Amino acid sequence: MNAVEAARATRDAVAYLPAGFMMAGRTYKRGEELGFEGMDFYTAGRGGALGDVDSPVVTAAFFYFNPDAVHQTWERSRPVMPRREAAKAFASCLESWALFRLPDDVDCARLADLLGRVNAHANVAGAPLFAAWREVPEPSEPKALALHRLNVLRELRGAVHGNAVIASGLEPRQALMVRNPQMAGFFGWTEPYPDVESCRAAWEQAEEATNRAIGHAYRVLDDRELAELVDLAVAAHHGADQKT
Repeated sequence: MNAVEAARATRDAVAYLPAGFMMAGRTYKRGEELGFEGMDFYTAGRGGALGDVDSPVVTAAFFYFNPDAVHQTWERSRPVMPRREAAKAFASCLESWALFRLPDDVDCARLADLLGRVNAHANVAGAPLFAAWREVPEPSEPKALALHRLNVLRELRGAVHGNAVIASGLEPRQALMVRNPQMAGFFGWTEPYPDVESCRAAWEQAEEATNRAIGHAYRVLDDRELAELVDLAVAAHHGADQKT
């Protein structure tokens, strides 16, 4: 297995496993306890790793989101707590979700080790949230550490994919509607939605360009380690889906 194949094979685990804690009801409940409204904890928590920046900076990093929605939630969350404290609070939700949902029969310590090497080897160019989340303090518990590092890698993949989407000639909303139209409301977009059937070929090209580009980070691992990373990441993803 080569690096590009591994990037392709781990796409769903990288993209969707960390998203589980972001969408979890207990995460939003914790946000309410801290004084956040609605989506504000997501924006402040995820974007808080960037520090106390203006909303256009967060909009640039939150590639697929409606800029107006990002601005509103970022500004509304400003008085609740300092930005990097919000990121730490968000990360603590990640950790508790990992302990609850990641399967016991996956070697999460080894998964975390392999992911850590990939993240450390990656180039941060064009990936501000990846660079920022790579500096967020890491947990020590293996399940939490594995998910934390998956989340960091998710920020890299998201940034690389965003750049590929722009290069393909698509707009962020079009790319979102091709892959995840059911998430349009979460990302702050309202109807009428664009017809994106003609955009699918360009999106597929952007997706494959993402796999090629992000493959540079995976090349720090040898073929055996790449196969091991794929097996562990896929098993963790499937196992989490099966736990309730």
